[in-house]
Amino acid sequence: MKKTLIRGGTLVETGKKADVLIGVDGLIQEIKPGADHKDADVIDASGKLLFPLLIDCHVHFREPGLEHKATMHSEAVSAIAGGVGIVCEMPNTIPPTVTVAALADKIRRAANVDICDIRFYFGVTEAIHLQALKDLWTGEAMELRRLKHHCSGVKLFLDHSTGDQKVDGGIVEEIFQACADLKIPLIAHCEDSEMNDAAAKANTRTDIAAHSDVRPAESEEKSIREAVAMAKKTGAALQIAHLSTAKGLAIVRAAKKEGLPVTCEVSPHHLFLTVNDYGTLGTLGKMNPPLRTKDDAAALWAGIKDGTVDCVATDHAPHTLEEKKIEPPLSAPSGVPGVETMLPLLLTEAAAQKISYADILRLCFTNPNKIFNLGAHGIEQGKLARLMMIDPEAVWTIEGKNLHSKCGWTPFEGRKVTGKVVQVIAH
Repeated sequence: MKKTLIRGGTLVETGKKADVLIGVDGLIQEIKPGADHKDADVIDASGKLLFPLLIDCHVHFREPGLEHKATMHSEAVSAIAGGVGIVCEMPNTIPPTVTVAALADKIRRAANVDICDIRFYFGVTEAIHLQALKDLWTGEAMELRRLKHHCSGVKLFLDHSTGDQKVDGGIVEEIFQACADLKIPLIAHCEDSEMNDAAAKANTRTDIAAHSDVRPAESEEKSIREAVAMAKKTGAALQIAHLSTAKGLAIVRAAKKEGLPVTCEVSPHHLFLTVNDYGTLGTLGKMNPPLRTKDDAAALWAGIKDGTVDCVATDHAPHTLEEKKIEPPLSAPSGVPGVETMLPLLLTEAAAQKISYADILRLCFTNPNKIFNLGAHGIEQGKLARLMMIDPEAVWTIEGKNLHSKCGWTPFEGRKVTGKVVQVIAH
C-alpha cells in the first residue's frame, strides 16, 4: 500500500494551492507546495478545489422502523456522494429516539456504516424523556459516556410533523433549562400548533399549494419569537431548524444583535424553491415548514450574505414516490430528499459569484461543527484525511435516477448545476 499525494489543488480553507500528502495510515503528513511524492500514488488536482467533507446537521435517515423509505446505509451512500461526511439524524423514527435504549440501538446500527459519521439527536416529548436525557448527559458509566459522544443534542418539535413528536407544552421551559444547565445544544422545529390547527380548519382547498396556507408564515414567526424568548430566559443555546420566512429571520437577527445564544439553519428547498413551484412539483414539493414566497427566499439569501444564517442543512426526509403521489394531495407525507444535492446547488451559486466557496465551508462545516460540538477537523497535518476534490467547472444535470437515496427522486429534477464532487477520500 502506498502513500497518496494530492497535487496542485486549492485548499478552500486557505484559498491557496498546495500538495496534500497522505500516509498509508490515512493521516495527513504534509500540506505544502511541492510536497514529497516518492513512493506515493499521485492524484492530479490541478484546477480543483479541496474541501473537508461537509456536515449536514439535519437529516432523517428513517432507520429503524421506516426502512422502506430509507436505511442508514442507503442514505450514507447518498451523503458521501454529495460530499457530506457527518450527519446529525433526527429522533422521529420507530421507535422514536426518546430513551437511552433507543439511542443505543441507533448507534449500534450506525457502527455498520463506516463511510459516514452518523450522530443522533435525542427527542423529548414528555417528562420521562427529559429525565432519560439528564441521565445520559450526567451519567458516569463508560457506556453512557460512549453513547453521549454520538449524541449531537436535543430536538424539540413545537408542532407535529412526520412522526408526531410534538412536545408536551407544559415541559418546554424545563427542557430549555436543562439544556442550559447541562450545555446541551437544542434545535427546535418552530411552528405554532394552534395557528396551524386554525388555518387547517379554515381551509377549503384541496390542491397541494394549500399546504403553504395551512401552515402559514405567521405560525413560524410566532413560534420562533416564543422560542427565542425562552432561550433568553434560560440561557439555552438554541438553533432554529429549517427557518423559512423573512419575519422569522428578522427575529433571529434581532436576537443575535442582543447577544443571545441563538443560531439558525436554512434548507436548500427554501432557498431554491418557492410556492410558484407547486405547479411543477405537486406533492414532491410538500414539506414542513412548507414552501414560501419569492420574497421569503430572497430574505434567506440576504441572511446568508450578512451572516444571520449560520448553517445550510437539508432536512433530508425521503419518502417513496408511491407515498408522495397519493390522493388527495394534502394527505401526502411531508419531506423531500436533499443530502446529495445540497453541495452542487451551493457550488452553482458560488460559480455564479453569488456566494463564495468559503461561504459554503462556513455554512456546511465550520458553523455546524461548532454549534453541535462535533469535533470534526479540516484538512490538517496530523489528522485523518477526510476530504473531497471538487471540479468547480463541471456542468451536469441533477436526475433522481442517478442519485443514491433509496427513494430515487429529487425536487430538483432536471436542474443544471455547476460544480461536482470528483473524488472523496474518507479515512
